[in-house]
Amino acid sequence: MQHAVGSPLPPPHQPGQGPHVGWAPAAHHPGPHPGAPQGPAPVPPPPPAPGFAPVPDTTGHVPLPPGGPVGAPTAPPAAVPIPDPTATTLAVLLIGPAGAGKTSVAKYWATHRRVPTAHISLDDVREWVRSGYANPQSGWNDNSEAQYRLARRTCGFAARNFLANGISCILDDAVFPDRPVVGLGGWKRHVGPGLLPVVLLPGLDIVLERNAERSGNRRLTDEEVARIHGRMAGWYGSGLPIIDNSQLDVPGTARVLDDVLARAIASPPSW
Repeated sequence: MQHAVGSPLPPPHQPGQGPHVGWAPAAHHPGPHPGAPQGPAPVPPPPPAPGFAPVPDTTGHVPLPPGGPVGAPTAPPAAVPIPDPTATTLAVLLIGPAGAGKTSVAKYWATHRRVPTAHISLDDVREWVRSGYANPQSGWNDNSEAQYRLARRTCGFAARNFLANGISCILDDAVFPDRPVVGLGGWKRHVGPGLLPVVLLPGLDIVLERNAERSGNRRLTDEEVARIHGRMAGWYGSGLPIIDNSQLDVPGTARVLDDVLARAIASPPSW
């Protein structure tokens, strides 16, 4: 089910606010003693070669830029070839009901790309909570809603972090068309306007069959699956690309997903 996203993460520590409790201030390193002998002046490093950025003296961490690092895509000029979606850094949101195959397709797609790609599953992040896990199948309450909000914010932060470090990502979630502000709008706020949403929507009989093969928290009742599938049908006419993978296996669906993303890069969706 779709529920309201949480408020933005608290702002980082600002100068003049004092150190955080539990953290010691940085040690002061005084300069050389006035009477100490002075060595030769340090030689500045040579300028970087044209076309290359200097290598930062870090362990691989790239600070997150302000806002979402994924800007809204723009269609390339007619004379410029369309980027290959299998070799382009992308942020994809795979939408669909329970049993649509979102997780399987997303995991396969991420594994077989030619560029580094991460798969971020909302259900996996929700299940990070072990003691005190609020299972919505046992009844919706404030705890389950709060854990959904927290999981979406966590997924959004992870996606921004991967993208800022040059790693594509694909997220999967059951986003409903009748909750646009807390659905697509929430993910757009979390990740950025360049997020490419794609709907995976097989027939109801296929979804029921796949759901029956599930176990634990992932398996829903037939009535719940049918209700979710009916709400997902509202994506037709929304302008978002929809893949009916009723007759497709996972590799075949991933190939169709690449075709859909190539068209989305050439003609960015408005959402």
